[in-house]
Amino acid sequence: MNDYFLSTFLGVIEGLTEFLPVSSTAHLRIAEAMLGLDLGSGYWKMFSIVIQLGAILTLPIYFWNRITEFLSTFPGGSRGDRTPLTHPLSLTLIAFVVTAAPAYLLTKVIGKNLESLSLMAGSLIVGGVIMWVVDAVYSNRGKTRFMDDMTTPQAIWIGICQLVSAVVPGTSRSMATIAGGQLVGMTRAAALEFSFFLSIPTMAVATGYEALKTLRHGNAESVAMNRHLWVLLIIGFLVSFVVAYGVVAWFMAWVRRHGFVPFAIYRILAGAFVFYWAFHAAH
Repeated sequence: MNDYFLSTFLGVIEGLTEFLPVSSTAHLRIAEAMLGLDLGSGYWKMFSIVIQLGAILTLPIYFWNRITEFLSTFPGGSRGDRTPLTHPLSLTLIAFVVTAAPAYLLTKVIGKNLESLSLMAGSLIVGGVIMWVVDAVYSNRGKTRFMDDMTTPQAIWIGICQLVSAVVPGTSRSMATIAGGQLVGMTRAAALEFSFFLSIPTMAVATGYEALKTLRHGNAESVAMNRHLWVLLIIGFLVSFVVAYGVVAWFMAWVRRHGFVPFAIYRILAGAFVFYWAFHAAH
């Protein structure tokens, strides 16, 4: 496959799946494996993570009005009932720290898991079942309708759920945070909005760290970049940005009307397919 088409194709996959609860990481790694790319390659590991930043950059643009609202009402909130520790921006930071510190210590485990297709397939199936059950049981029970109403324990819990998705690829960061939010009394819309906000610092730091580690000379995992590799990376980055922007707008409207069951079914079928493909590829 032509390298430029390959970069564009992977950018489309990333843009389509980053914000849907189907695991963009699993889809990228599975696509790379099917295309014959080396899952242990430092460049393709870095490529997979950096183009996620292209998708994440759509969020500050899409949610710009909401972000400026939060900034202008800090620390009391829009109703004046928040504090510097319970304001939505503070809760986002708290959830991020709960995820980031342990994830940094588990970097090697996370990197190793990214090479296991069977683990990703199992995570897709288990996550799909969990999402289906949670959405069916808790979809109409959420009392926290907006991020403005969230509590510190809810933020901490969602941070823990996001950590699980970081350690076990295929779980899906958005699936873990949305389902986790529903479990602690948040509506679909509130859990989805917080998931989007939490992904901004999480993915910005993760992609930045991975890029610096891979590009740093002298590092065992460093990659010698040339013009061709830079062009491929930029193409994937820009394509994921454009595609992801359309997905965010569509997904916000879809969830309010339909919920997550179709994505749960897709995860189960996709996981079963990956198990089947991996088994036959090994034999």
